[in-house]
Amino acid sequence: METVRYYERRGLVPQPGRGLGSIRRYGSDHVSRIRFIKRAQALGFSLEEVETLLALEDGTDRRSIRRIAAARLEETKRRIADLRRIEHVLAHLLHECEAHGKSPACPIIAAIEEREPS
Repeated sequence: METVRYYERRGLVPQPGRGLGSIRRYGSDHVSRIRFIKRAQALGFSLEEVETLLALEDGTDRRSIRRIAAARLEETKRRIADLRRIEHVLAHLLHECEAHGKSPACPIIAAIEEREPS
């Protein structure tokens, strides 16, 4: 519930009316908007990007929507490339650790400390 209130404070979701006992009453429009926000976040969009997408939700400014999505795609590709580099380095370090099992210094620790293994 705190997340929904945060969205309200940011202006991403309008505050709902209150019923008896000051209980917030969320309608289907609120639920749809919250689902939109959560799906966009699951695709990697920041809340700032979500805010822009919500402003464009009528879908008529496709150029702006494509620009935002293309930027998110490029960032995702960059992160994937970074993760692949990390995967390669870790696989190499694990192999080195196994291959030099009797060495007093662990190649993994040495690589993290940026020193040469013994």
